[in-house]
Amino acid sequence: MADESQSSPESSVTGWRLLATRDFGCLWAGQVVSQIGDGLNKVALLWFVYEMTGSALKMTVIGLLQTIPPLLFGPLIGVYLDYLPKKTVMIVVDLLRTLMVLLIPLFYTFDMLTLERLYVLVFLISIVSTVFGPALGSAVPLIVQRSQLTTANAFLQSTTNIGVLLGPAMSGLGIALIGAQNVLYVDAATFFVSALFLFPIRVRETKSVKGLDVLGTPVMHDMMVGFRFVFLQHRVVFSLMITAVLYNLAISAFVFLLPVVAKELLQVGPMELGWLWSALGIGMLAASIWLARMPQGTFQERIGKIGRSLTIGGLAVCALGLIQTPVLFSTFLLIVIIGGSTSLFYPVVWAMLQEVTPEHMLGRVFTTFSVGGMASAMVGMAGFGWAADTLGPAVSLIGIGLLLLLTAMVTLQVSRRGLVVTPAVA
Repeated sequence: MADESQSSPESSVTGWRLLATRDFGCLWAGQVVSQIGDGLNKVALLWFVYEMTGSALKMTVIGLLQTIPPLLFGPLIGVYLDYLPKKTVMIVVDLLRTLMVLLIPLFYTFDMLTLERLYVLVFLISIVSTVFGPALGSAVPLIVQRSQLTTANAFLQSTTNIGVLLGPAMSGLGIALIGAQNVLYVDAATFFVSALFLFPIRVRETKSVKGLDVLGTPVMHDMMVGFRFVFLQHRVVFSLMITAVLYNLAISAFVFLLPVVAKELLQVGPMELGWLWSALGIGMLAASIWLARMPQGTFQERIGKIGRSLTIGGLAVCALGLIQTPVLFSTFLLIVIIGGSTSLFYPVVWAMLQEVTPEHMLGRVFTTFSVGGMASAMVGMAGFGWAADTLGPAVSLIGIGLLLLLTAMVTLQVSRRGLVVTPAVA
């Protein structure tokens, strides 16, 4: 990344003051609104489908339709994303999501909504949404300078935490007061507001931007160039990929098993489960805010920070599985620790990826990480879900904790090997 790319006065701003800058402040505010919209969508859409069909199986198809596009189209999306202006892509994605989500309650109002049409809309929304995350990750180093990357990513992760804390609660209240279909109108409005926040942002475009000429891109060749960069050419990126796969195996399974922990180990109901979800969100939000205030540090310092935090998280998960007579308050504290200690991972990893990856390859690298994370998450949920059914949730929790400890050992080993982050050249 060329240093002249960040010549504005905002480039020297750090910590909390980064939120007061026009470009990053608008990006953060738009993401807060968008993430709350995601939280509204997850609850309202599932409830709407269940009310419409009365079938739990048909409701779970929604989750499947939201999972398939990132796995199928991620690498292809990454190739085209590297040749398109990131700001324009994010605005178009938000506007398309506005329209598609809006069609669901509109079709319902005019008695035109069939289950098949609903599934098609959900699938299309998921395809479009698959583009946004890598576009956002690729845009951050074009908005802030290199020394601000960890802070910027920590703040952006805090928007996800805010969405987890507020979105489902607001959706549940909205469903009770105005009905699930009307909550979807609100959800569509959040994506439109997010697009409005993106318009005033100044994003430095890369030399590879082609606009409509992207249609002539040699897709397979460029896709293989991206894979070679991640898996063969860059030791730091490959090491981060390995740790990301291990991390997603563990943390996705933990989140998936939280209802089982509440029911089987704690023997509590849905209200207490809600408190546990809140505890996870509180820990994650607190850690994101703490990370945003800390200096970025060297590569060894950053990767060491990940290793130490995952060690704490792994020990806390093991402790949760080993407690013989769990108390809700102590479990609440453990989950706060787990949420905080494990949420440091991605802001630090994203910052290092943004630092070492050439700008013209950011889309491919981020979509590769997204696909790897999604695939390992599915394996983790299935594997530890099977373990919980056959061996018990306590044993499954201990297995997750040990996997987090293994991830911590791998990251610390990477740090000790003294790999150096070489800034990418645009």
